[in-house]
Amino acid sequence: MSTATSNRTILIVGASRGLGHAMAVEFVKKGWSVVGTVRGGTTRTLLHELADQHPGQVDIEVIDIVEPDQLAALKQRLSGRAFDILFVNAGTTNPDPTQTIGEVSTGDFVSLMITNALSPMRVVEALEQNVTPAGIIGVMSSGQGSVGNNETGERELYRGTKAALNMFMRSFATRHAKSSRAMVLMAPGWVRTDLGGPEGRLSIEESVPSLVNVLLSMEGTPGLQYVDYLGRTVPW
Repeated sequence: MSTATSNRTILIVGASRGLGHAMAVEFVKKGWSVVGTVRGGTTRTLLHELADQHPGQVDIEVIDIVEPDQLAALKQRLSGRAFDILFVNAGTTNPDPTQTIGEVSTGDFVSLMITNALSPMRVVEALEQNVTPAGIIGVMSSGQGSVGNNETGERELYRGTKAALNMFMRSFATRHAKSSRAMVLMAPGWVRTDLGGPEGRLSIEESVPSLVNVLLSMEGTPGLQYVDYLGRTVPW
């Protein structure tokens, strides 16, 4: 178990592997308590191993965020609990990311929009009251969600879902303009994960520790920011 001491807690939605798991590891190193989620039917994951290594510091909740009933059940289970940070890490891509938007099937379009845009925002809407008044609400976006930076095309459906996520989060922030909480859309860079693929420019170790530090630096800064893993503002 970490020798650091902290009474602070983060809820990471989507922490079984990849970026979410790596974030959980970083927060454990910093002495935070971590509640991470995995999907139902999941066998042993990296998060389970982390929980075994740090009993009492890492807890696991089960939810598939595309299922509204499971989100409602999680909200009920977490009723009365307070988190210093809520971070929603969810995202996937369509079977053939090289397709133009005109080639994408309706089924793939709907499925990806639900997973990458609608469901993360449903989590934010359902659990934002669990975040302390001076806390942080963070969502994993992508630099590919930037409309202004799109000069190459490619991965069109994925880009569109992340741009939609950014817009929905901006609407949420506008509705909560008087909130004292920091709100952050994070772009982790092109990381070598199952989603990013083997050609990613960054390793998890090059992205996530810095991403976590940037996230923590947002504390005490109300309003929404869209930044990358180095803290640089990303154009909308």
